[in-house]
Amino acid sequence: MEQQIADGLIYFVVFLLSTTLHEAAHAWTAHRLGDSTAYEGGQVSLSPVPHIRRSPMGMLVIPLISAIATGWPIGFATAPYNVHWSHTYPRRAALMSLAGPGANALLCIAAGLAIRIGAMTGVFTAPTSVNFGHLVAVPSEGWLGAVGFLLGAVFSMNLLLMVFNLIPLPPLDGSGAIPILLTEETGRKYLTLLHRAPGFALLGLIVSWQVIEHLFHPIFLAAVNLIYPGVSYG
Repeated sequence: MEQQIADGLIYFVVFLLSTTLHEAAHAWTAHRLGDSTAYEGGQVSLSPVPHIRRSPMGMLVIPLISAIATGWPIGFATAPYNVHWSHTYPRRAALMSLAGPGANALLCIAAGLAIRIGAMTGVFTAPTSVNFGHLVAVPSEGWLGAVGFLLGAVFSMNLLLMVFNLIPLPPLDGSGAIPILLTEETGRKYLTLLHRAPGFALLGLIVSWQVIEHLFHPIFLAAVNLIYPGVSYG
């Protein structure tokens, strides 16, 4: 139980920092593309404080309670944007949507490279089996084990956030990114439909939770196999 709580708190910290970068990327991209709503609200920040202030339940209360109770944080966050701007520039809004998962991808790659370098230098070794967060074996227990687990948690959490948010169903970022594949006019009609039918968001979340259970595991194993060439996890 103590180990579950300890792991859960580490996952909570990783979730908090990863979600902060995710939302800051949305806000920064929107600001660069002409919508300063989130910028003026303080969301272009790597400090979690303004993001917690906007979504205290989703960023702090629910994730912390769930992490302690189950060993796994569940939460959510949002960055504000100007709906009129998104309808005027649907492709810019699509780039804003992609920025969040893109930030998670960068964190995932950085953690994966750190684990790979550790393996190449003999600091880490490939474990006999892997699961979420547990991607590293070390010669002896101690601070290296803690670092290895932290890197595995950053890799796994950000891979999950990226994959989940790219599912093309509302209210996820993958749905908001669809206008990048459409003409400007068709993109406006698509966004209008989403905003006029908020019930799509609830349905999209329900379906997405079912999809991610089957989608994430093979992607996770494929990504881990890239870290350890010559080792095949399945």
